[in-house]
Amino acid sequence: MAKLSKLAETLIGSEIVKLGNAISERVRNGEHIYNYTIGDFNPSIFPIPSELENYIIQAYREHHTNYPPGDGVFELREAVSSFIKEWEGLDYDTSEILIAAGGRPLIYTVFKILVDAGDKVVYAAPSWNNNHYTHLTNAEHCIINCTAENNFMPTPQDIAPHLKGATLLCLCTPQNPTGTTLDKNSLTEICDLVLQENATRGDDEKKLYIMFDQMYWTLTFGDTKHYNPVSLRPEMKKYTIFIDGISKAFSATGVRVGWSMGPLEIINKMKALLSHVGAWAPMAEQKAVAKFLVDKENIENYFIWFKAQVELRLNRIYSGIITLKNKGFNVDAITPQAAIYLTIKIDLVGKKTQAGKILEKQTDVTDYLLSEAKLAIVPFSAFGADSNSCWYRVSVGVVKLEDIDSVMKSLEDALQGLS
Repeated sequence: MAKLSKLAETLIGSEIVKLGNAISERVRNGEHIYNYTIGDFNPSIFPIPSELENYIIQAYREHHTNYPPGDGVFELREAVSSFIKEWEGLDYDTSEILIAAGGRPLIYTVFKILVDAGDKVVYAAPSWNNNHYTHLTNAEHCIINCTAENNFMPTPQDIAPHLKGATLLCLCTPQNPTGTTLDKNSLTEICDLVLQENATRGDDEKKLYIMFDQMYWTLTFGDTKHYNPVSLRPEMKKYTIFIDGISKAFSATGVRVGWSMGPLEIINKMKALLSHVGAWAPMAEQKAVAKFLVDKENIENYFIWFKAQVELRLNRIYSGIITLKNKGFNVDAITPQAAIYLTIKIDLVGKKTQAGKILEKQTDVTDYLLSEAKLAIVPFSAFGADSNSCWYRVSVGVVKLEDIDSVMKSLEDALQGLS
């Protein structure tokens, strides 16, 4: 094999994509699989808002097919500024907002603008792709291994020992993959820790920043509320870079419109880097989203329907898992709080199948669930957790309500088939 760059030689592809490829192969061979792996939506179940769809069609008919401005069309940045002010009370000028093709290019630019090789990046495990972005920048991984006792969210006590000398603290709430959140007190304490750390650094030293991924912030359920650093501690505005967009808020993953808000000097540098990468949201979609984000009545109506449907699926699967737990099976789940994810535990290592095979490691359990229960879910090891973790992410964006009872029955049958 040809000798490539050090990055290429050490690059690890998406574990979720790898699992998805294995599932696709089974489907091609005629198997019926309940594929709850991808953090996406089935458009036939969760279509984008009809008003947004109409605005997109209209924009293409008006021939908005040229390059957009490097920081996003002005009317969209203006609409984002208005939207976050209306819904979150955040006050950002259009110059402090950067538009891109979803959250990923923005996360990449945050890392590349702030993090040098060898810099310390602090993040929780499990969490989405922080391990990979840290690797892409050749930074030092500072991993906080989170536990079920804290709903797999990092606590201030977990974080505090690691901030000295760190460059970036990655927070995601509501979190992918866990569907859990940072509460008000915890996030406030974390902000205070960041402010205290930065107070110890001189003007010629790098500051510690929070990359605050709130892509799922509109999807909270029950008594759960979303909080952000800047609203809790206004001084955090100069140390916080938000990652946000329409992908999950409006089941619009393929529309590819995301935005970042942050200190002007950082946003300008991110814009400069993005101008070379070219990962802009398409012009027509930007024009359409600009119109939709100020359409408060239709947004409110969409949220009422959308959130109710997501919550219904989360709660039904949660109830199904707890029913199996009460029957004596070694499974469990964390009460749904937010996002489109349910955290479940399936602890079967050491069990024997009817064919006499011992499930020796967690990958064997994952394969068994796929083969016998026809259930495809993502192990937390795909999100940076230990390979022996028995916890999984279930994504409900593709779940049909009429399938849930069948899925639970199939899982129960598979569990009963072990000794």
